[in-house]
Amino acid sequence: MATIGFIGLGNMGGPMARNLLKAGHQLKAFDLSPAALDAAATAGASLARTVGEAAKGVEIVVSMLPAGQHVRQVYGGKDGVLSTAAPGTLLIDCSTIDVDSARAVAADAKAKGLSMLDAPVSGGTGGAELGTLTFMVGGEAEAFARAEPVLKQMGKTVVHAGQSGAGQAAKICNNMILGISMIAVGEAFVLAEKLGLDKQKLFEISAKSSGQCWSLTTYCPVPGPVPTSPANRDYKPGFTADMMLKDLRLSQQAAQGAGVATPLGAAAAALYGLFAAAGHGPVDFSGIIKMIRGGS
Repeated sequence: MATIGFIGLGNMGGPMARNLLKAGHQLKAFDLSPAALDAAATAGASLARTVGEAAKGVEIVVSMLPAGQHVRQVYGGKDGVLSTAAPGTLLIDCSTIDVDSARAVAADAKAKGLSMLDAPVSGGTGGAELGTLTFMVGGEAEAFARAEPVLKQMGKTVVHAGQSGAGQAAKICNNMILGISMIAVGEAFVLAEKLGLDKQKLFEISAKSSGQCWSLTTYCPVPGPVPTSPANRDYKPGFTADMMLKDLRLSQQAAQGAGVATPLGAAAAALYGLFAAAGHGPVDFSGIIKMIRGGS
């Protein structure tokens, strides 16, 4: 078992850290939230007073942070991870951030003699709790081999996507598909309602036909056909509309930088922007069907 510094104990990082503790690792945990630190201590983690302290005397540092600016600050800021971690420490950032930030911080880490992986996740808070996340990992193969056993204690699927930044690229491309497909499924169910087609019948047909997709068969945005979907609990989130909007905006930033036209991705970002601006950012992203339907 390893000694791990864990930075960022929010809705995703908190349960991920607990799964590492359950697996027998020793954790030094840091977060700005006293409540998050108390929860980590109750689960068995020792507490660090600063980012630098969390990175000292550990074999691995894992972070789960809101955005690229936070990752740059935590790793590259004064008394940050890069200035305090011992040579040979493996750095794993599980945040979903822009590709440029991921590559820049990894390059700075390499200059310090440290191996860094970008390893964003898919699976939401439910997957974090159950340890069934999917990790999309960018970085050197040797570092990935070191990280894989630890990541498998937090997730079910761990894929080496390529060199530095490839994990972030995979995440934003995947979630662009997800955002577009959820809107398409929502539009289809609203149209079916207006045409008098029963939602269960549409589900049974499309689930076995060419319209089949994850947004339909696992996360159906109407109550009933998939009992475990958020639609059955008034769209209490597994993955919020705000989080989807963040990922869609990252995809559009990347598309513009690469000179790639993604009109459906742009449309999805605009629609989720409207949905969030109307006060629905904290609800599950599948709740956008309510806006499609014309409700609040």
